[in-house]
Amino acid sequence: MESQTVILALAALAQTSRLEIFRALVQAGPAGLTPGVLSDQLSVAANTLSFHLKELMHAELVTQERAGRHLIYRAQFEQMNAVLAYLTDNCCQGSSCLEPKALACDC
Repeated sequence: MESQTVILALAALAQTSRLEIFRALVQAGPAGLTPGVLSDQLSVAANTLSFHLKELMHAELVTQERAGRHLIYRAQFEQMNAVLAYLTDNCCQGSSCLEPKALACDC
């Protein structure tokens, strides 16, 4: 994954409403959610929701599918996992980051 792709994804998530929308879609799983359900669930106006969904789609974090008269939005789990993998690549120089020594702090 290229760093520009990661930066685009992180920038898209660096806004409260978009982060909440993305988290709701992650929680919904592969079934996804319609804009109406998202709007009701998160108390976001339809036009605002549409703007944020477009930003998340541009960052390739969300997909859109038409099902009859409805649009279904889903989290793009492959992209989410790729961003997480990029962020944690070579974490702690190959050591477990959860070892007691790594967690010890002389703060």
